[in-house]
Amino acid sequence: MDTFPLTIGVVTRLLPVVQVSPTRSIPLIEMLGDFELTNAVADELAKLIPPETEMLFTVETSGVALGHAVAERLNLPYKVARRHRRSYFKNPLIQEVEGMTLGVHDTLWLDGRHAEQMVGLKTAILADVVVSGSTNASLAKLVERAGGIVLGYYSGFVQGEPSIPVNYVHRLPTQLEGAAV
Repeated sequence: MDTFPLTIGVVTRLLPVVQVSPTRSIPLIEMLGDFELTNAVADELAKLIPPETEMLFTVETSGVALGHAVAERLNLPYKVARRHRRSYFKNPLIQEVEGMTLGVHDTLWLDGRHAEQMVGLKTAILADVVVSGSTNASLAKLVERAGGIVLGYYSGFVQGEPSIPVNYVHRLPTQLEGAAV
């Protein structure tokens, strides 16, 4: 199996190279279950968050571990948009994701009780990886609909050319030369 070396701080990983189309292979970053890499990325990402930030906002599932680690470092509250409605939601905000980064249509849900806690707060949108930026743009719409203020987009990794301006720790390639396809 082909691998791609990645070092963040003192943590080094050999990322698996995966085929995403008949002619394209990319390094796959997965932080869930890897607390050392998550913490290394959180250390670096926390440095990019503006000091006036009052709230962090991410999406389940992949953003939760990183969001929690960054929130802990900055001593900030964070909220998580869900990909499915939960029966206990009260007056949820619902936002369609306009792009199809993962090849599927997506809908984001924010419990109304969480939306109420975002009113007037300067919010940083966090992600583990940003490719097109469509999910993050939808998160921004949820923040604004909740009455919050979007400060910007912050990600551990960028892979591609997002449609939004992203502050990130590391850029991953979108095509690896010589990778088995």
